[in-house]
Amino acid sequence: MHLRSTKKISAEVSLEDSIGKDKDDNVVTLQDVLENSEKNIEDEVDLKMKIKKLYEKMKCVLKDREKLILEMRFGLDGNKPKTQNQIAEMMGISRSYVSRIETKAIGKLAKEMKE
Repeated sequence: MHLRSTKKISAEVSLEDSIGKDKDDNVVTLQDVLENSEKNIEDEVDLKMKIKKLYEKMKCVLKDREKLILEMRFGLDGNKPKTQNQIAEMMGISRSYVSRIETKAIGKLAKEMKE
């Protein structure tokens, strides 16, 4: 009976137990990790603003076919992302052509986002 009790206690973990050290050699506890798992509100707002800007640029800069391919490829249309092969079959074009269109569209967006 004592053996079972000891075994059960040894498997328990406290929130204050050390689980390692950070890059500055400070002790990190489980509680520290759990507290820091929430996103910072400023980061969330910044991300949403960048996403909105990306969609606006997609509407202005890309041709319909480029926009459609990026939406399907990365699931921007709310559906599961598709492979280049799946998109090629749906559109009746080659996979390599889908790849070229995708690369060109991403390049256009990257250029616009830098400005």
